[in-house]
Amino acid sequence: LEFRRVLFRSDKAKAQFVQAKPMIEAYAHYFGEYPFARDGYKLIQVPYTGMEHQTAVTYGNGFQNGYGGRDWTGVGVSPKFDFIIIHESGHEWFGNAVSAADVSDMWIQEGWCNYLEFIYVEALFGREDAIKYANGYKSKIGNREPIITQRGIHRTPNQDMYFKGALFLDTLRNAVNDDDRWWRLIRGTFEKFKYQNIMTEDLVRFFSAELKQDMAPVFDQYLRRVNLPVLELTFSEAEQRVAYRWNADERGFNLPIKVGDPAKWQLIQPTTDWKSMEWTAGKDAFKVATDLFYVNVQVLQANGRP
Repeated sequence: LEFRRVLFRSDKAKAQFVQAKPMIEAYAHYFGEYPFARDGYKLIQVPYTGMEHQTAVTYGNGFQNGYGGRDWTGVGVSPKFDFIIIHESGHEWFGNAVSAADVSDMWIQEGWCNYLEFIYVEALFGREDAIKYANGYKSKIGNREPIITQRGIHRTPNQDMYFKGALFLDTLRNAVNDDDRWWRLIRGTFEKFKYQNIMTEDLVRFFSAELKQDMAPVFDQYLRRVNLPVLELTFSEAEQRVAYRWNADERGFNLPIKVGDPAKWQLIQPTTDWKSMEWTAGKDAFKVATDLFYVNVQVLQANGRP
């Protein structure tokens, strides 16, 4: 996509628009080329905050960084970029090129688009800022109802489809634990479903085939259930072991997760049945990578009580 024939109403508008080029380059690098190159890319000033429209993003963020000038996630990363340009333009990939076939599955548009924000931050400002930015979204999640709403009625899901949906995808990235494989997977997702209306079941089938395991329990826990999965732990100092399992609504839930020493994480694959591993460093030294995985953790006593 060539940036040319651009008209600006002010120098401030021109200065803000320069963010669009590295944003489009970052999204194209990880997901695939801008999907509407023949039609171009426009920002159209409007008296409201902004909204996605195919090739013509409406923009009303006041030519300032953050969201209306404020730190959107409260962790000091949002002021580095114009939220409306970055988020709404991301919808050209997920929302306009790949669309939900039913309003109940709008996380396909909003959750994936929020995840594109993480990718932009990582590409422009580094992995550390991307992790910080992603974790800043946790405070916006309610976990009061499922992300996917009832099929067959026109009811827009609650805002968890944005923030929990994005953190779910980021959790999957860390569970895959192989960035080369992960970037191939999400690029393959876009290429497979580009210019289509799809449902969550389509994504589950694709992810299951690519990762060679049934991903339905993991998708269902995050998207069709209210509660986060809880990694339960019990420690035996005498035996120098830690036992672990997932407490989840989905009986087949088996998300891999990183635990142990943050300097050399171990990737384990808990299920909803108890497993154990050797741990000689003591209970206080045992950590769970909750900055990389959107989960809860609970340490139980030997009698199984918190």
